[in-house]
Amino acid sequence: MQHRHLDHQRYTLAAIDDVIARGRWRDWAELRQAVLEDRALLDKVERVCRPHADDSYAQRHQFWLHYVEAHRAPA
Repeated sequence: MQHRHLDHQRYTLAAIDDVIARGRWRDWAELRQAVLEDRALLDKVERVCRPHADDSYAQRHQFWLHYVEAHRAPA
């Protein structure tokens, strides 16, 4: 996915937010694969999604927040 206003393909906070908010199935699959390869991205995904936790209309962000919570390594 070509991210709006970004000229690179790294998973910055803005890029993650863009994938979650505007991405399609393939974009989400790529983000999931990136998270599986680099578990540190879970923290970034959580930072992007946490502010939307109480917004009932932000279902995409809530989905990814639940994904983070379910896949975070036990402490």
